[in-house]
Amino acid sequence: MAKVKILVEGFTNADNPDAEEEKTCATITLIKDRSLNIIVDPGVLDSQNILIEKLKQEGLTVDDIDIVALTHSHIDHYRNIGMFPGAKTLEYFGLWDGGVADDWEEDFTDDIKIIKTPGHNYDALTFLVKTDEGTVAVVGDVFWREGLPEHDPYASDEKRLKRSREEVLKLADYVIPGHGPMFKVKK
Repeated sequence: MAKVKILVEGFTNADNPDAEEEKTCATITLIKDRSLNIIVDPGVLDSQNILIEKLKQEGLTVDDIDIVALTHSHIDHYRNIGMFPGAKTLEYFGLWDGGVADDWEEDFTDDIKIIKTPGHNYDALTFLVKTDEGTVAVVGDVFWREGLPEHDPYASDEKRLKRSREEVLKLADYVIPGHGPMFKVKK
């Protein structure tokens, strides 16, 4: 079974109309599956050293990361992708190795399934990871945090987002949202 760990718990105040300025950080997640080390959404940080230190706590360096996976193409989720020059990039349009992109398979490994979950953005992906605790869905902004927000001001298609949310909740035991701590799915 694969292992999933939140390295940096994200946050946002983008749904707070009283906020003087928007502050946001994506949840940065590590997936370990056999010999693969995958970072999902390397985010925006005040310092890249934060992520370097979190990797160090896991016994890893940036050179140990095989794949950087992106849930969608909003910069708050991918700005630090350049920290991993030796890693492949997995995103909606392919699995990139340098300038060459190959198609990715929905059943990416025995323990990782990738599904398209549009609505927040047209190119959104969810990573469904089988772990000893159950299936963990790393969803980007399909859910910002537990409790959503109900209305996503940045959604490209609210109806598709609603369907994507319903699908994730059917398939997952736990959700790692785009900007908050992991939560258990209420079945």
